[in-house]
Amino acid sequence: MSEVPGTGRVIADRYRLLDPLGEGGAGIVWRARDEVLGREVAVKEVRAPAELTADGAGLLHARLEREAREAARVTHRNAVAVHDVVTQDSRPWIVMELVRGLALSDVLAADGPLSPRRAARVGAEVLAALRGAHEAGVLHRDVKPGNVLLANDGRVMLKDFGITPADGSSGLTGEPIGSPEYLAPERTQGRTPGPESDLWSLGVLLYAATEGRSPFGRDTPPDTLRAVGEEEPPPLRRAGALAPVIEGLLRKDPAERLTAGDAERRLRILAAGGSGAPGGGAAGPPLTPPAGETAAPTGEPGSATGTLEPVGLTRRTGVLVAVGAVVALLVAGGLVWALAGDDDTDERGGGKAATRAWAASAETSGHGPVKAVELFVASGKETPRGGVPSSADG
Repeated sequence: MSEVPGTGRVIADRYRLLDPLGEGGAGIVWRARDEVLGREVAVKEVRAPAELTADGAGLLHARLEREAREAARVTHRNAVAVHDVVTQDSRPWIVMELVRGLALSDVLAADGPLSPRRAARVGAEVLAALRGAHEAGVLHRDVKPGNVLLANDGRVMLKDFGITPADGSSGLTGEPIGSPEYLAPERTQGRTPGPESDLWSLGVLLYAATEGRSPFGRDTPPDTLRAVGEEEPPPLRRAGALAPVIEGLLRKDPAERLTAGDAERRLRILAAGGSGAPGGGAAGPPLTPPAGETAAPTGEPGSATGTLEPVGLTRRTGVLVAVGAVVALLVAGGLVWALAGDDDTDERGGGKAATRAWAASAETSGHGPVKAVELFVASGKETPRGGVPSSADG
C-alpha cells in the first residue's frame, strides 16, 4: 500500500503526522506524535472547500481557530480535550486528545437501535459534558451520534465542538453550524441559541438512538429545517421509560424543556436500572408517561429485553416498601423479629459494565480491530481509510 502524502511531515516543528484516521470535506484527521511531550495526539488538518474564495477561506480558518481556542476552555472527563492550535501554511491545525474507540453512529449502523437503558447511559454522559461546556460559557451546537465516541476504556466522549460564546453570537462566516436534523427550532428560526438548544439536540440524539431513525430527517435540508420548526416527532415506540425524558427535551419552546439537572438525574436513574420518575423539570407540569408505560430493561446493559418495572418505583424502593409491609404485619401479630443485613439485589452496573459490554459488541460486529479514532471536524462527514471506523460519521 502506498504511503499517504504528508505522512512523516512535522507540523509547527512539533507534531509528526503518522497516519490518517479519517478524511472528509473539512480536511484530514491524523494520528500524530507530539515530539516535545512524547505522546500520541489527533491533529486536524483543516481544508477549506474548493468553491470558497480566498477571502472566504480566510474567514473560515479564522472561525475554526477561534472556536478551537474556545473549545480548549472545556475541561471535562466526557469532553475530548483540545491541546493546541497551531498555524502552518497559513491555516490552523487543531491538536486534540486521541481517543481509541467507535462513534455512536458506527455502533447504531452496525448493531441497530439501543435499549432504553443503554441509551440513557450514553445520554447521561453526553449531558454531563454539555453541562461542563455550558458552565465554561460555550455551546456545542452540533450534538449528534457522529460526535459521540464510545471509548475502549469505557468512557463516553463528546467531540467536535462547533463552539460559539453562550451569548449566541454568530460565527465569522455567518453560516449555521450543526447538522440540520439536530438543530433546535429556535436556531432554524434565527433566534438566539442558548444551552437549551444543546438539550434539544440531545433529545433528537436519544430519539435516533432508541428508535433507529431521526425524527426530523427529510430528503432536503429545507424540508428538514421546516420539520424541525413546525412538526412534532413521530410517537416513540421503543424508548420505554426513556420516552418522557426525550419528550421533555423535544419541546419546541426552550423555556418548557427539561432542565439539564433534571434530565441528567433521570437519565442516570434509568441507566442504573431504575424508572427515572419525574421530578418537576422546567416550566410546566411534570412529565407523566401514558397508562401502561414501562421502565427500562433491568437485565444486562447490552440486552434489549428484560423484566420491566412500573414508572415511578425503583427496584430498591420496592424492596423497602415490601420490607415495611412485612414488619407491620409481624408487629400487629405480637411477634418480635430481629431484622439484620440488607439483601439488596438492586442492579448497580449500568455504568462501566454497560460500556465494556457495548465496546466488546461493537468490536466483534464486523468493524474489525478498533483503531484510534478521534478528531475535531468543523463540518461534513469523515470517511475512514482502509475500513477504519470513523468517529465523525453522522
